[in-house]
Amino acid sequence: MSEDYKGKLLRVNLSNGVISTESYDPVILRRYLGGWGLIAYHLLKEVPAGCDPLGAQNKLIFTTGVMTGQPIAGGGRHMIGGKSPLTGGFGAGECGGYFGAELKRAGWDSIIFEGISPTPVYLWIKDDQVELRSADHLWGRETLDVQDAIREELGDKWIRVAQIGPAGERLARIANIIHDVNRAVGRTGMGAVMGSKRLRAVAVRGSKRPYTADPERISELSKWFRDHYKETGSAVFSTLGTMRMVRNNNNFGGLPTRNFSEGVFEGFEKLSAEHQLASVTVGRDSCFGCPIKCKWEVEINDPDFPVRREYGGPEYETTGAFGSLCGVDDNRVTCYANQLCNAAGLDTIGAGSAIATAIECYERGLLTREQTDGLELRFGDGAAVIELVKLTARREGFGDVLAEGSRRLAEWIGGDAPRYTVNIKGQDLAMHDPRVKYGHGLGVALSPTGADHMHSLHDNAYQTVGGIHEIEPLGVIEPLPFDDLSSAKARLVRQVMIWRVLDNLTGICMFHSWTVQQKVDLVSAVTGWSTSAIELWQAAERAYNMARAFNYREGFGPQDDRLPERIMQPVPAGPVGGKAIPAEEFEQAKRTLYGMMGWSQETAAPTRIKLEELDIPWVADLMEGCQASEQTRERREGGGDALG
Repeated sequence: MSEDYKGKLLRVNLSNGVISTESYDPVILRRYLGGWGLIAYHLLKEVPAGCDPLGAQNKLIFTTGVMTGQPIAGGGRHMIGGKSPLTGGFGAGECGGYFGAELKRAGWDSIIFEGISPTPVYLWIKDDQVELRSADHLWGRETLDVQDAIREELGDKWIRVAQIGPAGERLARIANIIHDVNRAVGRTGMGAVMGSKRLRAVAVRGSKRPYTADPERISELSKWFRDHYKETGSAVFSTLGTMRMVRNNNNFGGLPTRNFSEGVFEGFEKLSAEHQLASVTVGRDSCFGCPIKCKWEVEINDPDFPVRREYGGPEYETTGAFGSLCGVDDNRVTCYANQLCNAAGLDTIGAGSAIATAIECYERGLLTREQTDGLELRFGDGAAVIELVKLTARREGFGDVLAEGSRRLAEWIGGDAPRYTVNIKGQDLAMHDPRVKYGHGLGVALSPTGADHMHSLHDNAYQTVGGIHEIEPLGVIEPLPFDDLSSAKARLVRQVMIWRVLDNLTGICMFHSWTVQQKVDLVSAVTGWSTSAIELWQAAERAYNMARAFNYREGFGPQDDRLPERIMQPVPAGPVGGKAIPAEEFEQAKRTLYGMMGWSQETAAPTRIKLEELDIPWVADLMEGCQASEQTRERREGGGDALG
């Protein structure tokens, strides 16, 4: 094992202001790599079972991956985690841009924030110089304003800033952590955790080059991707970005429309990539070291839609959430809603889903005008959507309930309202309908973070021989149709799901089509390890199982690995009109995948034998005596996790 590849941890106690440094044991780095691996390691070791996600015992963990900050395409990602105030379980998200690379250039692999500051603060990191500074003057301000203020205060326009907005300050459970004001760690409510600690921002500037065991090999691989990415699956993202999926998903019959009640949207053309390019796009943006430039910048000079390019532009998920999901066919609305969320620090998927749920409940007579502060809610009303985003960001009136997310909103409304929420473990589905991707549905149902499209299979990509080419080294040698739920599909879900988690551990963007062997070569070139696909696979599987173990400890069980009622019903029209996911086949596939993963059929938790196979028997020791009982479920769903 290389003695040169080392990791540094910065520990910040916000309660007393003490800042300390630690070094990771080389064995820890090799076993857990980064991302989910280190987040789950610290959460299981340091966060007590049953703690309030918004209390002092929870921890907020910033971490990088092996490849973060390396001069390769897709190496600009970092991860943030903690116990989720949205789900009550394992919480984590990831982000591109430049912050992660800058943190690595400053010499740090991870930051752990502990306790609660008595007053608002931000952390300033300049290489080895680290200090907490007052954020009293930043509290309550929008993200672009705060980023400008920090850069001016510290005298450097290249400082990278990760921060919450007013939504995080107000502990909205769908609050995110914004970076560069246009990229977000969006899911699981990490912005609320950061806000609960009165930590407004983390500002970083680095001058060091991250350690690389074999810089010549890194340079060789980097040049290969630069010259050949248009011959790989990455090419589609360099042309139409993620927005291409508006048209694609509509064609499949899986564009979430009017709160997932339909899969085809009559107004999709006005939300399409082509229309956005022609009407409002003014530039392209990229992440650290990336030639693809899948990000778009939009600008609208309209007093009703004052959209600034600094906030970027809506990607597919945001366009779906505020567009088709709410029945809106106006891209001015989706662009402005995106800006409002980035300025306030709101997860666009969570906000759009809560609003769509509210609209459906209103139209069904479950929600009254008195409850909505006098607003009449109808699908297709863009003005109402914008007003609801503003209320949610400020937690004013009805927005105070929307800020809790769709599950708690439905519980507040009562009656049949929970039937119309489309969430798993409390987190809303992204804009990918499992009714046209059965394997995707299986993956998101089992995800430890709730419905999360980032590490699940997207079946349409694996229906052809060409589609499975990149994962053939993982033993996947036959394509499968989207509506297959056989044991072969369960196996495909497992292979893809675990390999996608590896991207999280390494800090490589999933839009970059590195082959299995190239990923092995990249990790080896950085660390100097004589590694293999098997070792990296096990690291990803280890991280996934640790996240599941954390959830088991917090009271999760098989009953939480389910698809929403709405998703088990057929869409009324379109390419898959009238077709539903077979409930019995889905349950059998779930049991099959449990077995393949080495999880108990009774508890849905990894078995001791599985954890010992993954070289983490200490996790099994922690789980001894834990029971996913009604008592632990009540602890998770009540107390500090109550509405408001």
